[in-house]
Amino acid sequence: MIRKLAAFACAAALAGAMAPSHAAEDYPSHPVRIIVAYPPGGSTDVAARVLAERLTTSLKQSFIVENRPGAGGVIGAASVAKAAPDGYTLLFAASPELSIAGITTPNLPYDPNKDFAPITMVGQVPFILVANKDFPPNNVRELIAYAKDHPGKVNFSSFGNNTSNHLGGELFNLQAGISMTHVPYRGSSPSLTDLMGGQVQVTFDTITAVYPLIQGGKIKALAVATPQRSPLAPDLPTVAESGVPGFTAGTWFGLLAPAGTPQAVIDKLSSASRAILESEGVRKDFAGRGIQPSPSTPDELRTFVAGEIDKWTKAAQKIGIKAN
Repeated sequence: MIRKLAAFACAAALAGAMAPSHAAEDYPSHPVRIIVAYPPGGSTDVAARVLAERLTTSLKQSFIVENRPGAGGVIGAASVAKAAPDGYTLLFAASPELSIAGITTPNLPYDPNKDFAPITMVGQVPFILVANKDFPPNNVRELIAYAKDHPGKVNFSSFGNNTSNHLGGELFNLQAGISMTHVPYRGSSPSLTDLMGGQVQVTFDTITAVYPLIQGGKIKALAVATPQRSPLAPDLPTVAESGVPGFTAGTWFGLLAPAGTPQAVIDKLSSASRAILESEGVRKDFAGRGIQPSPSTPDELRTFVAGEIDKWTKAAQKIGIKAN
């Protein structure tokens, strides 16, 4: 009996040791959901669909994008944090739900540092400061002067309270010495719809989302919020060179799984995703949308997120934003 128990224990230990390998070998055996915490049409959604399409081809299984917007990305992120850690529910994250929400949201239903397993950084995207096409100011200096001359009359929209472009707008207020009023929305698309309709006057949004609208004459660009001008719009000045020195703003995308997902599955997803992001076709596709591909290892993404949390913690203290 003792020998039988010992043999059974050895077999169980061997099976446990082999489980991660088998998990990666068999993965994915059925469709994988990629949660985007914003509505369809924004830059996060666009980038997620590009990656999902290529992963479907690469791993020979469907990767399906599912939009779960609300609360500045928190609702979608929370759903992934609570999902089974088996690699079949992933989060295509942007900066708000991971690097900002923990600073500004009380009783956050997940821990950005502990509840997710990083897979890879996907890309980084600059913000452009855009305005309603009929709004009088045509550049940053004119916007600052107009806001000072018309206190309480200039509204700026965002993806939601405490999102990256909300904090970017508040930081712009602080550095420019003005007081535009913040109007939160449930993502980029509804924000831009009301910008075009004149309900708000300006917003910071990704070049991915606004560039087609700028080209179509539906909104106008005032400046790009990067240290250097964008190759997509070389004639558009930066905010920094337009009277607000040192100002930059943008967002980033990363792919993550629930904490506890087998490392072999994480490694397989990371390897496949990085190969896709390094391919010439995706680089060209992303470049045309203003996205800079930024593939990384899981550890590199973990370090990057920690740095972002530190950056936004300091920015929130400077702006005076607290959890509420």
